[in-house]
Amino acid sequence: MKPIIHIENLKREFRMGDEIVHALKGINLTINEGEFVTIMGTSGSGKSTFLNILGCLDQPTSGTYELDGVLVKELNKNQLADIRNKKIGFIFQSYNLLARTSALENVELPLLYNSKVSAEERRERAVKALKQVGLESRIHHVPSQLSGGQQQRVAIARALVNQPVILLADEATGNLDTRTSYEVMNLFQELNDQGITIGFVTHEDDIAKFSKRTVVLKDGKITEDRQVTQRLYASEELAKLPSAE
Repeated sequence: MKPIIHIENLKREFRMGDEIVHALKGINLTINEGEFVTIMGTSGSGKSTFLNILGCLDQPTSGTYELDGVLVKELNKNQLADIRNKKIGFIFQSYNLLARTSALENVELPLLYNSKVSAEERRERAVKALKQVGLESRIHHVPSQLSGGQQQRVAIARALVNQPVILLADEATGNLDTRTSYEVMNLFQELNDQGITIGFVTHEDDIAKFSKRTVVLKDGKITEDRQVTQRLYASEELAKLPSAE
């Protein structure tokens, strides 16, 4: 299997006054193509620092991070911006959609930075991504006309539009009720079944059970790295819920 993320002895230190804070203390991790991995950890575990490094938003103090075969520490600012745009699809808890912009235009945004993509192709790819998340009938709606779950689907379509090597989701169900969370997790499972690699940060045990593998961070170290043996399927869990009013 092809490694999408390969990390060796990753450390991140911050200086706070006279004190050095060791946020990450020598992490080793490989995520292969097609995996669905949840990254868990309580506040102070190093989870946010780790996610920032995975997303090429921060650099480690030492150690190596390879993303799709590219050694990240050798990249300059422009190259880092390029790799963030083309190789990583980000999904956030708060959706981060532009309020006065349609779903279609929100999804097109990452492609505006790609000079090789024409306006026509940009629109075609955005429509295709919205179809992938089941929102083809809502492409001209602005965020205020969409439910929370639909807004998160737009955000997922925006993350997909550049055909990244990995989706990185940060507490992507954190603002959603149980039914909508399960609907979003069903979508992530469907995307993963299509071969899309997913790294999903969460603090919720029930959400982690929808993935295939769980990595637990504590005090800047990986304390657990296990396959999910009794995996849940969101479609089945949705069917068990009481009917929506």
